Amino acid sequence: MKKSILMSLMFLSALFILTACGNTATDSSENSSSKKSSETTKQTEQTTESKNEEMTVKEKVDKLLATMTVEEKVGQLFMARVPEQNQVADIQNYHLGGYLLFDRDMENRGQADVKQVIESYQEASKTPMFIGSDEEGGIVSRLSRNQIVSPAFKSPQELYQENGWEGITQEIDRKAQVFGELGIQLGMFPDADVSTDPQSFIYDRTIGMDAEGTSHYVKLSVEEMKKQKLGSTLKHFPGYGNNRDSHVEIVTDDRSLDELRKSDFLPFEAGIRAGADSIMVSHNIVQAIDGDRPASISKPVHDVIRNELGFRGVIMTDDMDMAGLANFISQEEAGLQALQAGNDMILSSSYSTQIPYILEAIKKGEYSEEQLEQSVERLLTWKVELGLIK
Repeated sequence: MKKSILMSLMFLSALFILTACGNTATDSSENSSSKKSSETTKQTEQTTESKNEEMTVKEKVDKLLATMTVEEKVGQLFMARVPEQNQVADIQNYHLGGYLLFDRDMENRGQADVKQVIESYQEASKTPMFIGSDEEGGIVSRLSRNQIVSPAFKSPQELYQENGWEGITQEIDRKAQVFGELGIQLGMFPDADVSTDPQSFIYDRTIGMDAEGTSHYVKLSVEEMKKQKLGSTLKHFPGYGNNRDSHVEIVTDDRSLDELRKSDFLPFEAGIRAGADSIMVSHNIVQAIDGDRPASISKPVHDVIRNELGFRGVIMTDDMDMAGLANFISQEEAGLQALQAGNDMILSSSYSTQIPYILEAIKKGEYSEEQLEQSVERLLTWKVELGLIK
């Protein structure tokens, strides 16, 4: 009897050990399986996140476009001078794409005041706005002229003379910091004009070098601006050269197309290869491309930018109030013709009459909704890439 009980106890002990070992093995297997499952889930999430990042710009733009009215889309085409009155009301009434700051918007104000005003514009706008200021440096810097930034932004030539190419990139980094604090995305530079004559109108605003030197300056600037998430604007296509000032008169450029291709086009081509965001077109009448109208409202000029140079970004006009255009055509007709020619954005203070004129032209079929859609898509894409549209 005792022997039988002992045998039974030994059997039960052995069974318990085997069961425990089995459970341990099962737990280990489950833990291993759980670990693999967790790793697989993590990898899947990373792949999905990566795909989302690849698609995020297009998705955001398409989603926003689908909700916009024709009036809102047309408003996006305007980078307006900040009006003296109704600044906030006009943002909402005309759905403006951006505001360009001038001296009167900074005069007798400190940095905190300018920042607060810009924030009020963004708060009023359904779609985040471009905020721009002409900040080439030297004689063209509204922030410097109004003591919003200190020390003043220096001209490209002065920076190069003091510290070579490194001086150029260091100043762009400083601009990025100041712009970021204020809420500015567009400094409306670099100047891609080739000018070697110190007596010419545009010379002091350029790097003051030949086509090769200017091309290097533009390439370096665009690359650094992309790194700092600043919007770049190559200007003033097809290049001023040593011509007169279209701010004050109608200017005709008599250079041959061959000369333009061998010199003035080169910095623009360098900027495009470097990833430039936008190109500003001058109001000069360029005989070799279109002798009948200023470049800013000339389709043949814009065809060169798109088809010959292969640029796919935003094309904008120079300021529509300049005499080179204003003395040539009415503001309403100029706004429409600028879009028909191929511009995506108009720099203007006459938006209150230009926008209704363009809306009427759409109804008449004089400016297609398809072209409107393409321009707005380019502008919204730029806003997403600059972080304006989250």
